[in-house]
Amino acid sequence: MTRLDAVLWDMDGTLLDSEKLWDIAVRELAGELGHEMDDAMRHALIGASGPNAMRIMFTGLGLDPTPAAITEAGEWIERRVIELFQDPVPWRPGAADALATMKAAGIPMALVTNTKRSLTEYGLDTLDRGYFHATVCADEVPEGKPAPDVYLRAAELLGVAPEHAVAIEDSPTGALAAEAAGCTVLVVPCEIAVPTAPGRTFRDSLVGLTPADLHALVVDRHRVG
Repeated sequence: MTRLDAVLWDMDGTLLDSEKLWDIAVRELAGELGHEMDDAMRHALIGASGPNAMRIMFTGLGLDPTPAAITEAGEWIERRVIELFQDPVPWRPGAADALATMKAAGIPMALVTNTKRSLTEYGLDTLDRGYFHATVCADEVPEGKPAPDVYLRAAELLGVAPEHAVAIEDSPTGALAAEAAGCTVLVVPCEIAVPTAPGRTFRDSLVGLTPADLHALVVDRHRVG
């Protein structure tokens, strides 16, 4: 039977308008490293897990991505992002209402993010942990997005099959991860465009999103498949 059993939410850029805070941090880090970051490099970092983002940055800046340098840069970013997350992080349009609507309908939900656990906890201070039956971070699985590990782990924790879950993402990296896990994918772009692809559905925002909308996505996907 085709059905919607769970909603799996990305965090940065999907539920929270936090990519702008990350933008401040990574551009400042580039400055600390003696370089200026252009927009193309910044866009390449969106959706990447911490270690992958640091490697992309170092390579793009022409720096040697030694393990020690990557670790030091990651620690700098973490300290700066914690500072930036001290104030309430803005929500993406419609996100708070969408979470409340799904919870009222009794649909299990998980937060599935490439952000490491120590930083995700700050995001959860804004989001409210009570919405989520599970939370999975990139540093808790073998590989972060675009690998499917975070989504497969979230489905496992919720006790659902990935093909009966809708993943909501804002980035190409996240969409690839959700697809690889077998989820139905809803894309709500934030900072960068996400390419169209078979099986991806797009919305301009989360405003007005309902359980019926997500159920229809799952049904349509399996009908086409």
